Amino acid sequence: MTATLGRRVAAEAVGTGLLVAVVVGSGIQATELSHDVGVQLLANSLASVLGLAVLITLLGPVSGAHFNPAVTLAAWLTGRRDSTGPTLREVAAYLPAQVAGAIGGAVLADGMFARPLVRFSTHDRFAGHLWMGEVVATAGLILVIFGLERIGRAALAPAAVASYIGAAYWFTSSTSFANPAVTVGRAVTDTFAGIAPASVAPFIAAQLLGAALGLGAVAVVYERPARTADVVVPHGEPELASS
Repeated sequence: MTATLGRRVAAEAVGTGLLVAVVVGSGIQATELSHDVGVQLLANSLASVLGLAVLITLLGPVSGAHFNPAVTLAAWLTGRRDSTGPTLREVAAYLPAQVAGAIGGAVLADGMFARPLVRFSTHDRFAGHLWMGEVVATAGLILVIFGLERIGRAALAPAAVASYIGAAYWFTSSTSFANPAVTVGRAVTDTFAGIAPASVAPFIAAQLLGAALGLGAVAVVYERPARTADVVVPHGEPELASS
């Protein structure tokens, strides 16, 4: 038993939107409470980790808690041969829902802090070392998600994925966006977490490259393609399923 496509798409939109609201909102709050950039990043990363863990736990049983076009595309690519991943129809529904949700989440965060609802970011992130950081961040994320599924530990995804993202905030030069939809959403807010529109395309290209490399790492480490039915966490449990 699985949730209807409409419910899954709604879960992806709501989940991605709330994730971006957490990232952007905590960034605004951090800059209002402290002028120390290190403290700001600590507050932003901690809130993001906690929020992501809750959202995966809450919405994973409905949609798989992708909240990320790179994850959705990776699931589709690895599941094509044995039909365990999302279909093209599902991918076509998930991706715009994730992007729309991300933009909505940024607008929501700005509104909560009485900021202009839409103001394109002026935070330039256009540099090769930042793109490398996004490649590493996204590759690691894909390895964590699909690696957990391959070893039968997908139920650990809320803690493991959130922990990895929290660590990647600090060990990557880009502070680990690792998500094309979130990148687009963060372009419409001129706050601590923002990214200038001119920096979006290379970030997304780096993320997609990272996703491909992450899938390659999964194939090398586990010797056979990851099974994607349960990405990010097992979903479609009978007690949560919809007819």
